[in-house]
Amino acid sequence: MLTPSLERLIAELSRLPGVGPRSAQRLAFHLLKAPNERTLALAGALTQMSERLRPCSRCFSFAEDELCPICQDQRRDRTLLCVVEEPSSILPIERTHEYRGYYHVLGGALSPIDGIDPGDLRIDELVRRVDAEGVTELIVATNPTMTGEATALYLGDLLRGKVQLTRLASGLPVGADLEYADELTLGRALLGRRVLE
Repeated sequence: MLTPSLERLIAELSRLPGVGPRSAQRLAFHLLKAPNERTLALAGALTQMSERLRPCSRCFSFAEDELCPICQDQRRDRTLLCVVEEPSSILPIERTHEYRGYYHVLGGALSPIDGIDPGDLRIDELVRRVDAEGVTELIVATNPTMTGEATALYLGDLLRGKVQLTRLASGLPVGADLEYADELTLGRALLGRRVLE
């Protein structure tokens, strides 16, 4: 029923995370109705991303040069290093405007079941950075999942004594009602409680 080029577009769009076949079809039809310059601009942006982006040689986030914009920023605090699983975790932290240190992207989390061991992540590079760059605090900002927690514990065992290790607090979101909180979230909120100021 559809042309081969439209079927290909729908198939490619449906490979994106969170985009199923029906959403991909809606996006494809939206692009068909859009002015030609908008679809060409999208195609150009995708091509440019594919050609220019590469891993930052220092933190392994995305960069167009040798270093990403954050690693190039000399005003940031060199003593702070925040460890994340993927580059996509950097943006929400940056949007808080509360963190002024640097980052290190592991490239995933430990998951022996999935065959992801320490050698598959950028843990050796992290240890070298801690040793060479004068890092005094390492903020472990892995996801609060089983694999993220396992990775945090592994990093804690590996780097304890070399640097102060901290973990992002977890618990209740602002505006939440206690009656709707699950036990794990509420338990973490109790463990991470702080002095009322």
